Amino acid sequence: MDVKDLFKKIEDYENKDVVLEGWVRNNRNQSNFGFIDFNDGTYFQNLQLVYDKELSDFDKISKIRVGSAIRVNGTIIKSVGSGQSHEMKVKSVEVLGDCPEDYPIQPKRHTREFLRELAYLRPRTNLFNAVFRVRSVAAQAIHEYFQSNNYVYFHSPIITGADCEGSGQMFKITTLDMNNLPLGKDKKVDFKKDLFGKQTYITGSGQLHGETFALAYKKIYTFGPTMRTENSNTKTHANEFWMIEPEIAFCDMNGIMDIEEEMLKFIIKYVMERCPLEIDFFDKFVEKGLKDKLNKVLNSKFVRITHKEAITLLKEAKVDFEFKPEYGEDIAKEHEKYITEHFNGPVFITDWPKDIKAFYMKLNDDNETVAAVDLEVPGSGELIGGSQREDDYDKLINRMKEMNIPLENLDWYTNLRRFGGCYHAGFGLGFERLIMYLTGVENIRDVIPYPRTPNNCDY
Repeated sequence: MDVKDLFKKIEDYENKDVVLEGWVRNNRNQSNFGFIDFNDGTYFQNLQLVYDKELSDFDKISKIRVGSAIRVNGTIIKSVGSGQSHEMKVKSVEVLGDCPEDYPIQPKRHTREFLRELAYLRPRTNLFNAVFRVRSVAAQAIHEYFQSNNYVYFHSPIITGADCEGSGQMFKITTLDMNNLPLGKDKKVDFKKDLFGKQTYITGSGQLHGETFALAYKKIYTFGPTMRTENSNTKTHANEFWMIEPEIAFCDMNGIMDIEEEMLKFIIKYVMERCPLEIDFFDKFVEKGLKDKLNKVLNSKFVRITHKEAITLLKEAKVDFEFKPEYGEDIAKEHEKYITEHFNGPVFITDWPKDIKAFYMKLNDDNETVAAVDLEVPGSGELIGGSQREDDYDKLINRMKEMNIPLENLDWYTNLRRFGGCYHAGFGLGFERLIMYLTGVENIRDVIPYPRTPNNCDY
């Protein structure tokens, strides 16, 4: 049986024998008895195993090393010690997989940097066991929210010929021999000889393809990996990460903000209800006050202000910002922090300058701003970015020309505005950013099982 099922109904198993299989987290033996901290991965809390001299193989059990996989048979009894309500009185232990003395995950505190070098073993530690369980539960919460609200789960392609953001930050893929590239008369690579007959990329976003399905199903969402080539060594950037990207037809910017707020609250509540031990652990050892922070979001009504209002607020603040806030420009992390603290909760910033936003965002009547929105949350800054999409064909084409977005590869996208187009909107939520927010873990490398960052592609 699973330890999680045992703990769910622990009193029903009192004075009953059970068989469990899992791993030794610690083995503390004394002259006449010993204790094993046992964990099978299904539950955050360890089960304490107690063995004594009455066992014929006491000496053998006392020498079982940390990290070993075992099968244990014993009786569940009330614990006479502190720290747990019940424990197992061992009848027999079988070692299924031995572990050497130099096993690197010993029962002591290891640095996160050290554990990144042992990414294949770090899920066996308390911190990462909790992080990746929350990641799993949060993923389920995302699916439950969208599926229960009539969304279709759309699997966007990983290989694409379209640059969604127009930034060029996409990995190129090819089957050509890099040491013997076929060149045309212009000395450029002849991609007609490549597998797909043209230059192709690994997707940086599923949004553009998602819009095509939204205009058939009304409401869709993507949830999967995306890759970008940004050479950024920060705590919040990675070259491979997961994105949640809903797209909704007949939805404007106000509607998309309603959905963002409802979705985020649903996920937070879902995770807190299903991972109480993990959240308590994070609150105690990772980010003190995490539970209060999350509960505050659940009980907040998100504020909505325009980018212009945000800049005015920052300019009027009696704060010596490192980066001076300016109309028409982006806002910095310190600005995001000030704004959320000023309003004492999450804040939607809307109507951004068009020159710093993507080509597909709807142009406002002032011809200076677009119907874009960023959600800023206390303790994290920007968490979600979205917009109403440009549904006017001529305006979209003109915008693409202004921003030097190639038209020839995106006719399938622009034609959506000609073939029964409608107003629609969507947003993107970086999954790892969400996990960082839910756990208090500060580095994106510690919420991805195997992080892909500049100069790092191990495993």
